[in-house]
Amino acid sequence: MSAFSSHSHSHSDRRISTVFWVLLAIFAATGVMLWGGWGNARLGVFLFVCAGWLISLCLHEFAHARAALHGGDISVGAKGYLTLNPLKYTHPIYSFVLPLVFIILGGIALPGGAVFIERGRIRSKAKNALISAAGPATNAALALVLMVVLATVAPSFDGTYRTSHLEFYSALGYLALLQVMATILNLVPMPGLDGYGIIEPWISYETRRSLANIAPYGMMIVVLLLWNRTINNWFFGNLVFPILGWFHADVYAAYGNQLFHFFSFGFSGFGN
Repeated sequence: MSAFSSHSHSHSDRRISTVFWVLLAIFAATGVMLWGGWGNARLGVFLFVCAGWLISLCLHEFAHARAALHGGDISVGAKGYLTLNPLKYTHPIYSFVLPLVFIILGGIALPGGAVFIERGRIRSKAKNALISAAGPATNAALALVLMVVLATVAPSFDGTYRTSHLEFYSALGYLALLQVMATILNLVPMPGLDGYGIIEPWISYETRRSLANIAPYGMMIVVLLLWNRTINNWFFGNLVFPILGWFHADVYAAYGNQLFHFFSFGFSGFGN
């Protein structure tokens, strides 16, 4: 293969996918509509948050792949993981469709790992751990950006009166809540989640082998735990909302949740 063809192939492996551009376009268009107060506000919030959440899923998986590339797994390019295309994931339904369904039906933000990393290519335990940490770190960074915007730009809102661009800032608040939730839940050391992947390199082979059977069900175990009223109230009351409260984004997030879930399926996220 010539140097030119090799370079072209490498470039195509990293070209941003059309799917991701479409998600960005929906996110931007609905954001402009919410800012201007055009159309149905609840539908606008729903589309804005869904698009923003899917974009964050793409960035989450891209972060895993990019960290793996720098860690020594050069196969991630050929697999399409660097194109921000969710259709290239090992399990698109597990990592893209189900997380979207979770936030629509239950308001639970839980990305699932779906990029296959060839761990044998990674050169150290620390780099293996960093690959797993890259996903939650991305969600944390997105949460911080959204909360800083709300803290510095959005007018004060106590839930009792309208502010300017209320629906837009509420959508940002709810999206921030999802990112905070995703960060915390992904750091749970449950097999199948990134938190376990961070500590896994230092766990004995026998223990890793015995826990491997739990990995396919790790996400569902966490979701079922959150279905418990006591655990749910403690999780949101002691972790998620206090973090949002540091940036005065908690009230916006709560109102954004109401706008987003304009339907009811019996479980609408926090405080169920």
